[in-house]
Parts: sequence; structure tokens; C-alpha cells
Amino acid sequence: LSLFLSIFLVKGVVNVLLTTPLWVVNTRLKLQGAKFRNEDIVPTNYKGIIDAFHQIIRDEGILALWNGTFPSLLLVFNPAIQFMFYEGLKRQLLKKRMKLSSLDVFIIGAVAKAIATTVTYPMQTVQSILRVSENCLNPGGRGCSELRLRFGIMGLYKGLEAKLLQTVLTAALMFLVYEKLTAATFTVMGLKSAHQH
Repeated sequence: LSLFLSIFLVKGVVNVLLTTPLWVVNTRLKLQGAKFRNEDIVPTNYKGIIDAFHQIIRDEGILALWNGTFPSLLLVFNPAIQFMFYEGLKRQLLKKRMKLSSLDVFIIGAVAKAIATTVTYPMQTVQSILRVSENCLNPGGRGCSELRLRFGIMGLYKGLEAKLLQTVLTAALMFLVYEKLTAATFTVMGLKSAHQH
């Protein structure tokens, strides 16, 4: 499992570094035309993806394409936290019973994802703020710090309920399928499943 997580984390870091510019442009294009109450967020006028890349590099510098990279790198740990809690909860349940039911797997998968999402969600909020604000890298730019101050600590959790609804069910089903496939693989190989201690 540790080797799997190590490979997963390295893959995640490489993915973040390569795709962050696309996410920055995607976020800017999605928010184009939106009205903001914060005067530090300057409205944009991009004609498309290429024009967005061109304007960002021209007006803010090439590093602006990697706005939000640090929180994105921290978010790579979300699956590691999820698996850590899943395995811990699974071990605790297996101390009390011989085998886990499908409902057990579904519930601990959901709980593990809910914990991982809640722990890392503030990073997603900060990531979004950094991607949309063009003042983050400018000397003396107040955009990011003021946005964070106005949101406050609880503001970092805005939208968490929707995110939990989006991810928890998917993760619970994923763990259920994972355990079924693992058990089937062990059965085919003639070995005992991890559930049958």
C-alpha cells in the first residue's frame, strides 16, 4: 500500500505541475463576465484559450499560470489521508468481526473520504482564490491577502456541503468496488482475502 501511495503522490505532483496552467485559464474563462464585489479582482476579456494564455503571460508574467500550485500540491495528499483513515477504520472493524459486509465497506469508505475532504477543503478554496486573482504575484498586490481576510476561517469552508455530496458517495462506491475486486482476485489466486483474518 505504501508503494502504491508513493507512486500515486509522485504522479499527482507531476500532474499538478503540468496541468495548473490549464486550470488557471479554465477558471478565468469560467468566471469571465461575472460581477465581483471585490474591487481587487479585475474583470477579464479573453477571446478564447490561446488569448487567455497570451494575456496572462503578457500582463502578469508566466508564473501567473502557476497561481494556486502550492495548495494544489497539498491537495495531492487527499487520497493518502483518505486511504490512511479507510485502512485504520477497516482494521478497527476487523478486530470485532471476521468479515466486513458491503455496507461496512461503503460506510467506512464514505467516512474516510468525508474526513479527507474536510481536512483539505480550505486548500481548495485558497486554490480557487489564487487562480482567479491576478494581483497575487504582483509586488504590493493586495488581492489574495484581502480576499482571505474577508472570508475568515469559516469562509474557507464555503461550499463544503456540496463538495461532500459530490465526492463522498463516489468514494464509498469506489472502495466497495475495490474490496470486491480485491476479494475476487484473492479467490482466483487461491489466497485468503484481507477480510478473512
